[in-house]
Amino acid sequence: MKIRILRALDDNYMYLIIDEKTLKAAVVDPVEPKSVLKAAEEEKADITTVLTTHHHWDHAGGNTELMSLKRNIKVVGGDLNIASLTDKVTHGDSLQVGELHINCLLTPCHTRGHICYFVEDESGSAPAVFTGDTLFSAGCGKFFEGTPEQMYEALVRILGNLPDNTRVYCGHEYTANNLLYAAHVEPENSIIKSKLEWAKMKRAAGEPTVPSTIGDEKTFNPFMRVKEPSVQKHAGSTDPVAVMNFLRNEKNHFSARL
Repeated sequence: MKIRILRALDDNYMYLIIDEKTLKAAVVDPVEPKSVLKAAEEEKADITTVLTTHHHWDHAGGNTELMSLKRNIKVVGGDLNIASLTDKVTHGDSLQVGELHINCLLTPCHTRGHICYFVEDESGSAPAVFTGDTLFSAGCGKFFEGTPEQMYEALVRILGNLPDNTRVYCGHEYTANNLLYAAHVEPENSIIKSKLEWAKMKRAAGEPTVPSTIGDEKTFNPFMRVKEPSVQKHAGSTDPVAVMNFLRNEKNHFSARL
């Protein structure tokens, strides 16, 4: 499995996922279709499938144009509001792209039909999960269409139970600012301090901070650490769902920027 990270718009990421045996490929959230097709041509890959995480325009807004430029593509997603949707999926559904196995994980909250895509191949390499706007590196998406209970389910019970070596490819380059908030929540967490300095260097060099891993996120992402005493102390609660709610509300108004 080869993954090409493709920048789009101001801070979005699209991803080209290629099965290196068959050169069949899927693309995640191709909001800039011509860039995606150029990358596929460079890789000599045939895009068969669009994996749409959710219906927001900066993720699904390129689907219709891509279908007009490349025939016989199916557009997968969990929400009927997704542009040019051909195949609606839900939790536990599976797909095949070449020899890549893709499992659909329903993670409603940011939007009701948000799907994360867990991808494995047969080579034994580390799996990958494409998390859209549910899980960011060191953060999570806003609760536009859901509840703290749903985000807890998504981050802790679903994504948090994936193998720790699962590579996390999220929808936006928000890592450095997310880590500023994480440092506010846990000022004594040395891993957060180190990760923030690393993210600043990557950003200064114009390089992506993705992927992280599920195991890494559990060490510095406050939204995946809602059971940790240090995070609970900051939130003033031992109820993980209440902590999730507190963190999201506080983050919504957190003004520190690099």
